Amino acid sequence: MNMPIGSPRPRPRPTLTPARLRLAAHRGWSWGRDYVWILRALARGLVRRDLPARYADGDGRPVLLLPGVYEEWTVMRHVADRLNEAGHPIHVLPDLGRNTIGIIDAARLAEAYLVAHDLRDVVIVAHSKGGLIGKQLLASGGTAADRVRRIVAVATPFAGSRLAPLVPTQVVRSLGPDDETIVALVARADLNEKIVSICPSFDPHIPGGSFLDGATNVAVEAMGHFRVLADPAVVDAVVSAAAL
Repeated sequence: MNMPIGSPRPRPRPTLTPARLRLAAHRGWSWGRDYVWILRALARGLVRRDLPARYADGDGRPVLLLPGVYEEWTVMRHVADRLNEAGHPIHVLPDLGRNTIGIIDAARLAEAYLVAHDLRDVVIVAHSKGGLIGKQLLASGGTAADRVRRIVAVATPFAGSRLAPLVPTQVVRSLGPDDETIVALVARADLNEKIVSICPSFDPHIPGGSFLDGATNVAVEAMGHFRVLADPAVVDAVVSAAAL
């Protein structure tokens, strides 16, 4: 069949090789396990909410945990336990709740906490939206920004997620790439050198991935958005980055 001059040619369909099919099946399996994991983690958090007393101990750099949207610090317990075992005292933001407030307001909470507790040389360890809150704290230019040594972020959509606008809740839609706060944070590339971004090999919530220009990017084989918080390689990467 002759194509009219100037007409776009149809894109060839990708060949469904056995390797592609295996990869698609593995990603689908990981995606399903991801939701099972986060539901269990949230349920466990309802039973064990209190911060362990031992988290106050340690002579290493203080760590402030910043979870993702709809999460509490308890979903980061695997990471927190290992960091504390490595000598880091662990801090959380009780007033953050399930992290349904805006990024700017959440960053103000974090700033107030650092100042109120006179924490210095702090390592912010964050998941997803928590990494954006940490970067917003740096962007604020307030006194608390100087108290932060670095941000270690796991599965954070630093450029936003193109899937976010499809979710019918404002707190998630605000993580879209065209959101005013996201656009402003992307423009602050000068802050990226203080960030370690740990990037899963496949994240169904962040199709564009977590790679951040100018940051220290750590690629891991783990797949998923939530379950990676319990992946041994991811936890090892967080602990190593906190010690830098």
